[in-house]
Amino acid sequence: MTGLPSPGDALLRFEPLTEGVLLKRYKRFLADVELSSGETVTAHCANTGPMTGVLIPGQRVRLRHAPSPKRKLAWTWEQAEVPGVDGQPCWVGINTALPNRLIRATVEAGCLEAQLGAIAGIRAEVAYGTNKRSRIDLLLTPAKQNPDQRPIYLEVKNTTWTDGSTALFPDTVTERGQKHLIELMGVLPDARAVLVPCLSRPDVNAFAPGDSADPRYGELFRQATKSGVEVLPCCFSFTANAVHWQGTRLVDLD
Repeated sequence: MTGLPSPGDALLRFEPLTEGVLLKRYKRFLADVELSSGETVTAHCANTGPMTGVLIPGQRVRLRHAPSPKRKLAWTWEQAEVPGVDGQPCWVGINTALPNRLIRATVEAGCLEAQLGAIAGIRAEVAYGTNKRSRIDLLLTPAKQNPDQRPIYLEVKNTTWTDGSTALFPDTVTERGQKHLIELMGVLPDARAVLVPCLSRPDVNAFAPGDSADPRYGELFRQATKSGVEVLPCCFSFTANAVHWQGTRLVDLD
């Protein structure tokens, strides 16, 4: 890749995933999948939420196979195919362990340079907030040429729920997410605070808080934006061996 990435460019590449059909998800962390060979395997589901709109038994899914003596399960559920906004099949990234790594790659590739300025360093899981009891997903250090030299506290939220072409977060009550908004407001104005909804599907053109699922989160979200918290929804598409940059999306506060 030369220059800054364009929509469609791959930001992460990996070994091709294995396709199958979802039979059921249970105990939050487990999913039974029938592979094309006819074999049924149990995969780890890293998404503990309700997965509103993307949990459809009988749907095609993609799994990562990574056997290890340290893992109870050799398979991990990574992607799910759902009906897209336009009615065409759409692949969604459902592994909530991926977005932090994906957004870090997005920053490192310069995809957000227009919004954040040049970045010299990135640290993950840095303690901050009240009594240092929270951890920010990514703490960015501006480069010397960045006109704003304040550190940038960046919080990532995986987003797969939609209402039409608008992506929504959260899809359930999240006291943890509420706390994160409060902590982000707390770093202002000495630092920049940035919330990055990781839109893990390509068929959306805007982001909004999921008011119907968590009204309190919606209230705090609007308070945060008025206080100076920046919101940068980043959109991605998913294939069997890569995640592709699709650009930023609008924020809808109505």
